[in-house]
Amino acid sequence: MVEVQTLVQPDIQYHPDFAKYTARSQRRVEAEPLPKTLPAGFPAQLNSPLVWEGEDIEKRDDWFYRLNDAQLDEIDQGLKEFKSKNLPLGAIDQSTFPLPTLHPILRDLSREVHLGRGFFVLRGLRIDNYSREDNIIIYGGVSSHIGNIRGRQEDNRSKGTPSRVLAHIKDVSRTVDPETIGAPSKTNDKQVFHTDSGDIISLLCLQEAAEGGESKLASSWHVYNILAKERPDLIHTLTQEWPFDGFSNPNLPYFTRPLLYHQPATSTTPERVLIQYARRYFTGFMAQPRSTDIPPITEAQAEALDALHFLAEKHSASLGFKKGDIQYANNLSIFHARNGFQDGPGKERHLVRLWLRDPENAWETPEPLKSRWQSLYKDVTPDDQEFPLEPIKL
Repeated sequence: MVEVQTLVQPDIQYHPDFAKYTARSQRRVEAEPLPKTLPAGFPAQLNSPLVWEGEDIEKRDDWFYRLNDAQLDEIDQGLKEFKSKNLPLGAIDQSTFPLPTLHPILRDLSREVHLGRGFFVLRGLRIDNYSREDNIIIYGGVSSHIGNIRGRQEDNRSKGTPSRVLAHIKDVSRTVDPETIGAPSKTNDKQVFHTDSGDIISLLCLQEAAEGGESKLASSWHVYNILAKERPDLIHTLTQEWPFDGFSNPNLPYFTRPLLYHQPATSTTPERVLIQYARRYFTGFMAQPRSTDIPPITEAQAEALDALHFLAEKHSASLGFKKGDIQYANNLSIFHARNGFQDGPGKERHLVRLWLRDPENAWETPEPLKSRWQSLYKDVTPDDQEFPLEPIKL
């Protein structure tokens, strides 16, 4: 009789466990015939400003741009001009929120996101001078000069209501039922290294936490180079099909796609590697545990998930994210994370997020990601955009 082996989910959780990771790595290296070469056509090493070491970034200050008083006054004038038009917030763009002298600077900074280091921080907005709505208008207005298409973060077109293009990142675990929370962004928990959807992830800090909550970035290209040299078998694993959890979606219990994509150089673009993933789709989180009726991930995939996190953590830069800072990062070449935090009276960590696209500098979207990118960015009209002023009740 042939014994049928039932595949089971590996021993892996949302919070990475270094001891489990090292034991799994040792076990696999000793027991499995792992590939020693890279997939055909993949680079042995990426050479680009997008490859950087976190320690080096922390010693520099050229990754933030500090707004001066004249520029802040120009932003204030842009706010007044937009409000004078009595337009819906979805109409915020470069023409309705003009920034005559800042525009070319912001366009250069967008090129830095796509072609340079991959991120920057805009520092010094006068958060305390404005209402919540005005701060959101300013955030949208300034950001439109970085990426003039805002992505849907909740697509409500099938409901006939506007799609949410702005999200609040805040701990709501004390005000809502924890059984309804399925994402760490709505808690004060640590967020492990991951990417969001879309081209550019942007975060505005409305308020810092009383303690903790530091923002961390890591070059996924640097992580790729390390894996390509030391564990080419994990590059193979990352390019294979992965079962993403649909979290009880009856129409799509799960779907599959790779986490890593290679784009050869063309006459107009350099060679690129893109990594797109979030750990919770393979491990679950709080009210959204990993579904039991979908294919499990493999031991190789479990090791690859931990490798991405622990290498990113080791080589990350911790950014001093202050009230009035806007962080812009290339979501296709940078991982981000945050430390856990504690709020206090008047010091409740509160960020707002936009997913942006700049058609002038945007990277080619890999074929398996195109349907997701279309749901984010296609035909986002002014009337199809909602900017909630407070975190949405779950």
